[in-house]
Amino acid sequence: MQRRGVLALGAAAALPLAHAAAGPLRRIGFVSCIHQERPQALVDFLAEQAFDLFLFGGDNVYAPRPYGRDKLRAAYDKAAAAPGYTRLRRKQPHMAVWDDNDYDSADGGASFAFRQEAREEFLAFWQVQSQDPRRSQEGLYHAQTFGPPGQRVQVIVLDTRSFRSRILRDTVRLPGDGGYTPDPDPAKTMLGAAQWQWLEAQLRQPAEVRLLVSSIQVLAEGHRWERWGNLPAERERLLALVGGTGAQGVVLLSGDRHFGALYRREAGLPYGLTELTSSGVTHSWDSPTDAQGNRVGAPYTGFNYATVDIDWAGRSLRLAVRDAQGTERLGQAIAFNDLKA
Repeated sequence: MQRRGVLALGAAAALPLAHAAAGPLRRIGFVSCIHQERPQALVDFLAEQAFDLFLFGGDNVYAPRPYGRDKLRAAYDKAAAAPGYTRLRRKQPHMAVWDDNDYDSADGGASFAFRQEAREEFLAFWQVQSQDPRRSQEGLYHAQTFGPPGQRVQVIVLDTRSFRSRILRDTVRLPGDGGYTPDPDPAKTMLGAAQWQWLEAQLRQPAEVRLLVSSIQVLAEGHRWERWGNLPAERERLLALVGGTGAQGVVLLSGDRHFGALYRREAGLPYGLTELTSSGVTHSWDSPTDAQGNRVGAPYTGFNYATVDIDWAGRSLRLAVRDAQGTERLGQAIAFNDLKA
């Protein structure tokens, strides 16, 4: 029986698979935080644009609280019924992962009792094929390399939900304050043993550019919402792994925060790491509590999406946060030579 909410796509209209294309990638799109109950103007706009690959970084739908599988399925059904969202998913190859609102809707991790149910709903909505490793493994992490030697882009998508240990949170907090506080416990994990081992193997594979996708921010400091800094030992492990594997070309992509921003860290790394956060396709946060920390410049607080444009002849790439009309609001050019030890 056709799964409710998939609009009877049928075999001929199945979603395009992200596969190792012969030609190089030149433009990659990235979004997070699409609420199916809110106006879809930016989704409609994106559905008319051309991308070689499109990345959905989490919170791809919003399930009402408290969690219920029927609520999550209804959220997916509403998203599938939105014409622009359907066109965007059909038009070009894409990769996707979840965050809390398409997981348990409450910042959940490994302790979420219904993660298998949520996983099944995710796999159904994104039409993940039977041969895909995500059908047999625990967790939604996956990776793919695109393009020929010399022009390879490796996209590594992390699952920061399925294995994450419980993080510390204040019982009393002010409005606009997430209340999370760093936990130095070295026994706690963000990715789990199997995903850490897999990630190391991925970083050792050859590629000229690597997009490391995390649904939550990696380099951001000075706020008390979810971020890798909630488990500082795990963040340092991630950054050390980039250096220890000799992986070149790493750029971080993240979402979750309902604004766009750029971050950079150089201390203790073989080369400077840049993170592009893009979040808020249908709803944004106009007063983010985000201290400067590693942030480069001011955030952009309007509806936004991100692009990664790769100039293979010029051996460089450009990261950009763009507004609902496609205008660049934040940008950073990076030479390939600056992504090497």
